[in-house]
Order: sequence, then C-alpha cells, then structure tokens
Amino acid sequence: MKTICLAAAIALVASSAMAGETLDRVKSRGEVVDVVVNDYPPFGFINDNNDLDGFDVDVAKAFAQKLGVKLRIETPGWETIIGGKWAGRWDVAISSATPTDERAKVVDFPAVYYSLPAVLVVNKDETAITSVKDITDKKVGVGTGSSYEAYVNRNFSIPGQAAIAFPFDNVQAVPGDETVNFQNLALGPGVRLDAIVASAGTAQGQIEATGKLKIVGKPLFAEPNAVVTDKGDAEWNAEVARVIKDLHADGTIAAISQKWFHTDITKDVQ
Repeated sequence: MKTICLAAAIALVASSAMAGETLDRVKSRGEVVDVVVNDYPPFGFINDNNDLDGFDVDVAKAFAQKLGVKLRIETPGWETIIGGKWAGRWDVAISSATPTDERAKVVDFPAVYYSLPAVLVVNKDETAITSVKDITDKKVGVGTGSSYEAYVNRNFSIPGQAAIAFPFDNVQAVPGDETVNFQNLALGPGVRLDAIVASAGTAQGQIEATGKLKIVGKPLFAEPNAVVTDKGDAEWNAEVARVIKDLHADGTIAAISQKWFHTDITKDVQ
C-alpha cells in the first residue's frame, strides 16, 4: 500500500511540475516556437523568395501576435511533429493535423482551427475510376504518415465522429511527398499512380497548377484540422484554445482563409 501511495504521489508531483511549463517558457522567452510542414502547399511551403509561406504560416503569425510574443518557425518533419515527446524543443504545431485516436495517445489537440473534406483525385483522362469504390487493387498516392495513408489502409478513425466507411479493398498505398505524388499522377492514368487521396484544399491547388487532374466522387470524410501540442500540459492547452477561439471570434482566421482559398474553410468549426 505504501509503495502504491508513494508512486501516486510521485506521479502527482511530476504532473504538477509539468503544468504550465510551456506557457511559462513562452512568456519568459517572449517567443513561441511553432513547427510546420514545409512541403504541403498551400498550407506550408517554400515560396519563390525562399521564404516559408502558406495558410498555416499566416495562422501561426496571427497566433503569436494574439499571444503577444514573437514567432519562430521550425520544420523538423511531419512524423517527428506528430510523434510527440518534443522535450521542450517546440511549443505548438499549427500544421494541418487531423486528430485521430492513435495520435491522441502521444500528442494533444487543444483546438480545431479549420475543416476541409478529404477527396479522391485522378488524372483528367481517367475514366475507370469515378468514385472511391473503384480504387480496389489500384495504386493510390498519400502523404507519408498522413490521415490519408491511414484511410487507404482502412485503419482510420476520428474522435467524436461516426465510423468512417471503407468501400474498397486491397489498395496499394504509395506514401511519399504529396507534391511529387501529384506530379506523378499528372503524367497520365496509371503511369505511376492511379489516384491520390488528399485534402480538398491541396487538391484544388494542384488541379489549378497542373491542369491535368480532377476530383471524382463525393468527399470521403469530414476532416477537422487541429493545433497540436506535446502531451500533458493542460494550462498551455487552455491558453492555445483561448487564442484560437479569439482568432475565430475576431474573423482573423476566416480572413486568412479567404486569402488562400477564396472561401471560408473555418465556417464548419464549432
């Protein structure tokens, strides 16, 4: 019994020590460190001036301004971001992350900041694939470690949402850089890929850029995208949620959405 009580006390002390640690660090430093993916246009990418740009980058700038601190952005890579155990290296990830049960084991999702559906994209000359039911036995491009990869592998759920249907089987998922995937799909139907599962925002940008792609069928699933924090700092999570709520309330994120998408991708966020 004493051993159990001692272990519980140690856990409580450790938990208390962590509470507020991130917020204290951000305030004392006067800077928030955000991590983004830099190969995911139009959300995060390197522009023609060799600067980080995109929807997520603009949201991060607004987040820091609302918080009253400077912004520093780093790009450690998607799987590093979503793998958790940041060890204080970063404070937040405004990087278009879809909350899933599996990811929630290692990171927190304190605030949803926009929502876009996932869609199926094919080459404009494709005739055999007209809906997601037709991707059985096909090569489908997906971002490495993305929610789309989990979806194609039929191993995907979103907390608080109804079970997602998988009306296909035996799909050959082809994970990789999404920009490269779209370039490969533009080569022609089945040349390197048969289809891609991606965000509607990313898909529309690639359709306009290449002129060789199209969306087919209905949206695959509703996809909330949330700010990510490292696991276990409730006080920081509450502050992140407050700032994002304020950015919704004053129209800042909606205006950033209009800039990048000419529509409000935040309107379905509760």
